[in-house]
Amino acid sequence: MKDKAKSKKKSRIRLLHQYYSYTGFYSFVLGSLRKAVLPIVLFVAALWAIDHFLLDIEDMLVTVTETYSPWQVLSIFFLSESLLGLVPPELFIAWAGKSAIPFLYLSLLALGSYLGGVVSYWIGVSITKIPAVHNALELKLAKHIKNTRKWGGFLIIVGALLPIPFAMTSIAAGIIRFPFPSYLIFGLLRFARFYLYALVIFEMV
Repeated sequence: MKDKAKSKKKSRIRLLHQYYSYTGFYSFVLGSLRKAVLPIVLFVAALWAIDHFLLDIEDMLVTVTETYSPWQVLSIFFLSESLLGLVPPELFIAWAGKSAIPFLYLSLLALGSYLGGVVSYWIGVSITKIPAVHNALELKLAKHIKNTRKWGGFLIIVGALLPIPFAMTSIAAGIIRFPFPSYLIFGLLRFARFYLYALVIFEMV
């Protein structure tokens, strides 16, 4: 019985592997990783260049923390993460690094990104009820929707971890009515992304 169970499990894993190979999932992940490396390198290089040749980033971030309340910054970030990820999260991670309580504000940013993704998911669900908006967004997000239909939770994992706009992945998940409980579980990896990026960015600022 145990051998049969193991055989079935291996067969299922083999079939999944074949499916993801055939549909190009692995190529997509490798391509996303390559694309992810360049923005990170450029962001770090830009921070270094700005800090050395234009202005003192540390002073700038301190000025932001003194000018705006943490809740104002967090609110702007939440809105950004709910609406197609308009502002790079790395800027806010750098801000958290210069705040009075870095780990707390970093965790609140991660939570804001996660909840922003939830809002985006329900935007995706809601727009399916408005034909004109649905058609426009389905056209704009055609690639994300197609990939989400093919790869489901694995694409949400990639969207949560890599510099792909998480809001777009979440809206696409909502449009195809990806199971919400599963979305919530996969989306938790958004926290891991923020903590990992902070290891680099906190050292830079």
